[in-house]
Amino acid sequence: MITCYLRYVIDPYKLKEFEHYAKLWIPLVTKLGGTHHGYFLPHEGANNIALALFSFPSLADYEVYRKRMAEDADCQAAFGYAEETRCILSYERTFMRPVF
Repeated sequence: MITCYLRYVIDPYKLKEFEHYAKLWIPLVTKLGGTHHGYFLPHEGANNIALALFSFPSLADYEVYRKRMAEDADCQAAFGYAEETRCILSYERTFMRPVF
């Protein structure tokens, strides 16, 4: 299994818009074969950092997801929403493997 860890720098004045964006992506990842573990929004401490975690059985499966995502109208609409609202300032993507 491979888990994608996304660290977002968000506009703290657009937290509502980012939360809407997050809620768009959770079912999309599931629809395209992944397991979404949720988004984590600021509560205490830094007010401009948010996280997301989702997993795929392998990195190859993640690559299939990326290809399907590029062709999916709902995914493109979600990206468009983020661009339109400018709720995301930047992000980092890291892949991790679990240890049980």
